[in-house]
Amino acid sequence: MKLKEKFDELKNKNEKAFIAFYVGGDPNLDVSEKALEVICKHADIVEIGIPFSDPVADGLTIQKADVRALSRGMNPIKALELAKKLNEKFPNVPKVFLTYYNIIFKMGEENFVKKCKNVGISGIIVPDLPIEEAESLLSYCEKYGVDLIFLVAPTTPDERLKKILEKCRGFVYVVSRTGITGEREKLAEETEDLIRRVKKYSKVPVCVGFGISKKEHVEEITKFADGAIVGSAIVKIVEKHLDENGNIKDENKFLKDLEEFVKTLKEGTKAKKIKTQVKN
Repeated sequence: MKLKEKFDELKNKNEKAFIAFYVGGDPNLDVSEKALEVICKHADIVEIGIPFSDPVADGLTIQKADVRALSRGMNPIKALELAKKLNEKFPNVPKVFLTYYNIIFKMGEENFVKKCKNVGISGIIVPDLPIEEAESLLSYCEKYGVDLIFLVAPTTPDERLKKILEKCRGFVYVVSRTGITGEREKLAEETEDLIRRVKKYSKVPVCVGFGISKKEHVEEITKFADGAIVGSAIVKIVEKHLDENGNIKDENKFLKDLEEFVKTLKEGTKAKKIKTQVKN
């Protein structure tokens, strides 16, 4: 399913998007597949992290998840296979890969994008790929109909923001604050201003991530944005259920806790029917 189709569907239902992030292969491939199936039942869009040895945009929680996945043999080919299985079971839930450019470069840009298209990936997020270096990958994404999603931050000046938004497809990933991913108690005050700036220059849906870790955050952010992205708080649930050997202690309990959490987060996108809107 295309990302635009999902956002149009949500708009018709007067809802905002809940985007859930999970590291493929954490703590192993089998468990991650079951966890992602649970997530697909409640999330509007699922963001699958392809584990990488140097995830510069991610905090400790996701870094440790990458290490767990890599130590159990996870790799980009298995991530593609995982996405294909999920797409066969949940074709109406768009899947997005979050990966780092080294992985794409090694596989070859066109080859990587073509494989993404073939397994049902709707979009790609590459945190370490600046807009100035993205023309080649963007051309392949346009060729195969895969959205290339860019990040913007509170520190992004208007001139650069315009350049990014001209090329961004699917949705724009708004970083709620400077720094790396991770849970936080309060959302940054500058987030609303950044959302307003983005909406001033583009009609692409605006989704906010970094630091969103509970239903109240989702409710707050979706008063202004088109979607909320939750990652570290979900990955943290995996960590809480691990034994000393890095295995899930009680798989049923883990999946139950995970489902309860993502279900609650999705409810946050429906709160008060999102009455407050940002004025351009």
